[in-house]
Amino acid sequence: MSSPPPRRASSDPRITAGVIALAAISLLIGGAFAGLLFEGAHDFSGAWAAFDPYLLRVVRFTLWQAALSTLLSVGPALFVARALSRHPRFLGRAFILQLFAVPLALPAIVAALGILALYGRAGYFSGVFTGIGGGSWPGIYGLPGILVAHVFFNLPLATRLLLEALQTIPADQWRLSSQLGMGARPAFRLIEWPTLRAALPGVAGLVFMLCITSFTIVLTLGGGPAATTLEVGIYQALRFDFDPARAVTLTLLQIALTFVVVLALTRLGANVVGDTNLPVAPRRYLPVNGTETLLNVVLIVLALLFVVGPMAATVMAGLGADLGRLAGEVAVRQATLTSAVLAFLSALLSVTLSLALTMARRALALNHRSGAKAMLEHAADTGAGFVLVVPPIVVGAGWFLLLRHVGDVFVIAPVMVVAVNAVMAMPFALRAVRPAYDAASERHERLCAQLGIAGWNRLMLVDWPSLRRPLATAFAFAMALSLGDLGVIALFGSDSVQTLPYLLLARMGSYRTQDAAGLALLLGLVCLALIVAAHWLGREKNRDA
Repeated sequence: MSSPPPRRASSDPRITAGVIALAAISLLIGGAFAGLLFEGAHDFSGAWAAFDPYLLRVVRFTLWQAALSTLLSVGPALFVARALSRHPRFLGRAFILQLFAVPLALPAIVAALGILALYGRAGYFSGVFTGIGGGSWPGIYGLPGILVAHVFFNLPLATRLLLEALQTIPADQWRLSSQLGMGARPAFRLIEWPTLRAALPGVAGLVFMLCITSFTIVLTLGGGPAATTLEVGIYQALRFDFDPARAVTLTLLQIALTFVVVLALTRLGANVVGDTNLPVAPRRYLPVNGTETLLNVVLIVLALLFVVGPMAATVMAGLGADLGRLAGEVAVRQATLTSAVLAFLSALLSVTLSLALTMARRALALNHRSGAKAMLEHAADTGAGFVLVVPPIVVGAGWFLLLRHVGDVFVIAPVMVVAVNAVMAMPFALRAVRPAYDAASERHERLCAQLGIAGWNRLMLVDWPSLRRPLATAFAFAMALSLGDLGVIALFGSDSVQTLPYLLLARMGSYRTQDAAGLALLLGLVCLALIVAAHWLGREKNRDA
């Protein structure tokens, strides 16, 4: 097939849209850095004085809890993924994999409340732990709670990613091993382990990255200064101590730490977005004996119970709340409306930016503009890097410091929540939109160039039928992420601007646990419904293709 005739790059509106999108993202990130640098230069001595034993302790705990969480998540995931791989077809396997995807959709504060309902001082298992320990159960706050929550989120993710790696083993290798009469141990050593070993650094690095940028989990389950990470330290320095110099130091350390980890992930070829789609399991040719089958069943059931437990506890605790009274509260209705509006605007902005970058990248590729193409391609392909290197709490802290010299920082809370959450969701939106747009461009680019169809007319008449479902998928996922986010609203939230996660945190802080459980149930169900819709739309898109 011959390539379409080139269009002058300067006249292609897709490139203009991409440049505008890049400028908006650069303004958001650059403004945060400007606020940090201005504050650091304004109070350099204070920022330097922040390097004290407390700061070193926070850095040490940040790395320590991330390392432990990674070990406890990825280690068991190796065995669970192998157990699922060794049994590619059994009743309920697809359902288990779907349940393992649920933690990815749950807001962190909802999961934290479920873990407290299960393992907390007044949790369902408190009597068991009291009987085992011989004294009163102190609860799970501190490092144990952080580790349990991180394993809850990352064990299923690591399992799915390692299972995806095992599914790439060619069926010919299994056929040959069966013909040679190879047992389970030699098959693991010669066939499965080399694949797992190649995938392990990237998976472990991704989990470690997620743990050092974990804000909500540490904020809700940390339990005090002894269990504080850099991001929680930034929040405390700005909202409680109002120590801008310390906040700048903590923020710069967080950026440096995440940059180093992201650079290592890039060199390892890790998928920083954490795609959860799994290919169809290939046929296995090695028989599985009864003992191995029993061990695999035990592993899968234990992992399933660990993942399902907090979710079930969240539902049970939520149903025990006075949902009718909560629904009638003005504060709850206002927070729900605010969350819905901000999440809708954030998802709309995220999808718009992602589509603009995708279109510009494709247009530059067709015009053979290598320099500009490389810039936009790098921005589109590594959009997740913006989120990981500069997490939402860091962007919020930079703008908080910058805007406090201008006026009331809490007035601009809705704008900051929408903008930061939109950029945070861009990596997922790009993964949904870009393949569909590239495929549509491959089919229609030459015809559009010959007929002179461009801009809005091309988008609505030519591209829209192919992009409708991918855009809906990206929109639903971005809206779910924005609904459950607590990072930016924790800094900019106030009595006049409250989202559901912010209100939930406030109810937990005032020990109104039943109200918090009811709000968590509402928030979790809405986010799960959006993720199910995104998954269904994505599946229908693939089926149509």
